[in-house]
Amino acid sequence: MSLAVETSGFVFLAGLTAVATRGASVTEQAKEILERIDHHLAEAGTSKKNVVSAQVWLTDIATFDEFNLVWDAWIADAGKPARACVEARLADPALTVEIMVTARR
Repeated sequence: MSLAVETSGFVFLAGLTAVATRGASVTEQAKEILERIDHHLAEAGTSKKNVVSAQVWLTDIATFDEFNLVWDAWIADAGKPARACVEARLADPALTVEIMVTARR
């Protein structure tokens, strides 16, 4: 599996989950994931300002508002990409959120 794929002027990141904060709250995990997204987008020569689409999986949809506080703070000065957010069971029960984004290069 590739972490990032670049093609036709776009960067597609794989779904990212928390590493350091595994088992922590959705807020802590989301902040870590978004920092990792910033890092991987920068490595690919782009940034969150160019994110056009995002998919978010939450293990408990009751944390939707909590997640949105983190997301809104992260994306505030970058625009508003199309986004889907659904409840789903993730591969590791210690994970609360997974995020995948697509950005223009």
